[in-house]
Amino acid sequence: MEWIYNPWPWYIGGPMIALVLFLLLFFGKSFGMSSNLRTLCTICGAGKTTAFFNFDWKKQQWNLLVSLGAIIGGALATQYMTSDDAVAIHPDTVTKLKEFQIESAGTAYLPTELFSLEALMDPKVILVLAVGGFLVGFGARYAGGCTSGHAISGLSNLQLVSLYAVIGFFIGGLFMNHLLLPYIL
Repeated sequence: MEWIYNPWPWYIGGPMIALVLFLLLFFGKSFGMSSNLRTLCTICGAGKTTAFFNFDWKKQQWNLLVSLGAIIGGALATQYMTSDDAVAIHPDTVTKLKEFQIESAGTAYLPTELFSLEALMDPKVILVLAVGGFLVGFGARYAGGCTSGHAISGLSNLQLVSLYAVIGFFIGGLFMNHLLLPYIL
């Protein structure tokens, strides 16, 4: 049963992702998580006030099931397929995070200094989450999709715009991680 508690190798996970993408392409669908927010907003009536949300959301019901499956799959994997609560990260990363007073790095799944209830009550953390959420939402809308949609579905469809988006996502992530994050923490 040791195979349950270790990450599956790339030669198992990769073909499984490819199979899912093949099935989506076969049935004329494209994958992406950010489109679910649009669908949920439309279901709640946002189409009455904004043209962007005025579409037939029933054609996107299948994608809501993908999100639900991701949530259920993540919960099952966390509860039943994980032997340790810590994420295996490189010792240099642990050292760097400890310089930012994140002492739980390498010992917890999420750093408690950032994701505990006490941390979430800090106005600075709430502001960072709100600004970050706005920027992610704006970026996903401006790029015409999220990282999963462009990097998994768009690149597998050989869409040039997805390549540009993925390059932009990586540049933005590197900029955030190396230049802005040290000032935020």
